[in-house]
Amino acid sequence: MPAEPALILWDVDHTLLSFPGLGRELHARAFQAVVGRPADQIADLAGRTDRAIVVDTLRLNGIDRPESLLPAFYAALPAAAVALDDRMRRTGRVLPGARAALEGLAGDGVVQSVVTGNLPSLARLKLACCGLTDLLDLAVGGYGDDDTDRAVLVALAIKRAQAAHRLTFSPARVVVIGDTVHDVRGARDAGVRAVAVATGATTADTLRAAGPNAVLTDLTSLPTLRTAVYGRTALHGDAVT
Repeated sequence: MPAEPALILWDVDHTLLSFPGLGRELHARAFQAVVGRPADQIADLAGRTDRAIVVDTLRLNGIDRPESLLPAFYAALPAAAVALDDRMRRTGRVLPGARAALEGLAGDGVVQSVVTGNLPSLARLKLACCGLTDLLDLAVGGYGDDDTDRAVLVALAIKRAQAAHRLTFSPARVVVIGDTVHDVRGARDAGVRAVAVATGATTADTLRAAGPNAVLTDLTSLPTLRTAVYGRTALHGDAVT
């Protein structure tokens, strides 16, 4: 148990959960609903916020003033997810060790939430689909409609968590856990700890080059995860500090 309050901020997709192909399908459906025609291209999704993905997708498809369409996309994306609910329940899965990790890191003075590129409603739908909402305080997270810069999302999550829980989190006790270099850079730019997990498309070597405090192969070893989160020397060979 940490000596001081701790704030643990989880990425969602490919860190806690996997929904193969869902993100691209959601953005394609939302584009069709808002613009009225199929998208020729969908912007890169990995580790990026929905705000950035929407704006870049609109630009790639020749749409001027893309920011003006953000409110429509913020409604169309969760509507697309609701329409795909059956598929989400069939194909969505909790990644190995994720539930045990959330349960194992819980404790007095520990707040767990998310910093994710998803819109708040999408994050909640995905986590509810996989039965993880009860382990996270989603009211204090940083989300994909807050900004395009993940460091801003981290800063907002800290501010929200401190206000809601009446705790002060020192930078050494704020940890972002995610599977992309965007997660790592967002944490570093916000001045907090970063734990990278190689459970997505990004290799451990690429994650390590981004400069996290630790790199894990996955979430299956709770002792290794606790060591990475709280900054002591790694206990096993699948983490580095």
